[in-house]
Amino acid sequence: MRKILIAIDGPAGSGKSTTAKLVARRLGYVYIDTGAMYRAVTLKVLSCGIDAADETAVVELTKATKISLVDGGELRVILDGADVTDAIRSEDVTRNVSLVSSYATVRELMVARQREIGSAKGCVMDGRDIGTVVFPEAELKFYIVADIMERARRRQEELSDNGVELPIHQVVKDLKERDRKDSTRSSSPLRKADDAIELDTTKLTIEEQVEIVLNYVQDIIVGSEGSVGKEEMQRK
Repeated sequence: MRKILIAIDGPAGSGKSTTAKLVARRLGYVYIDTGAMYRAVTLKVLSCGIDAADETAVVELTKATKISLVDGGELRVILDGADVTDAIRSEDVTRNVSLVSSYATVRELMVARQREIGSAKGCVMDGRDIGTVVFPEAELKFYIVADIMERARRRQEELSDNGVELPIHQVVKDLKERDRKDSTRSSSPLRKADDAIELDTTKLTIEEQVEIVLNYVQDIIVGSEGSVGKEEMQRK
């Protein structure tokens, strides 16, 4: 069966990573969380005591960094040989990743690696510039969004699972600031690709999100109408 490349972009808390991960699992595809790569670089920057605002130092460190993504059912992030899957989700990393990922050379280095991984197709890749910069030729592109309060609720739950408790108003503030930084950076800003399908997940369950995406995949791979997914999109 023909394999394709699926690009899923969107802001933090929109549900893109969870959807991408489950879609990849259902299709037997490789899942690539590109945001995890930038988080890994940010973790190394902080661990080395480098100021995230020092672009030159951050770029040089990135050049000397090896990042691998291992998908064995659950994606593991390997930084210079060490598993940092949990460590990259810390609040310190979250606060600094937008700045680190805004540097053009850092993005160039990461994009080159992402293109190498995705070139074999049979891949679901999520991030903020997959459909616009990394793989603008992807056969299927989604831009996933959600209401800010729903995104904040999801983010708060994720933080709580990692032992961090923040009031909802602080989470909303942090998300809005992250959106501002991601959408206004000069290199590969967050935006919807012209040919991307916008999917609002505010009132959708994870399973509904996955089924909608799979309907569109079905349409491309075997030429079916994918009517269920399209009707769902029209109603939302």
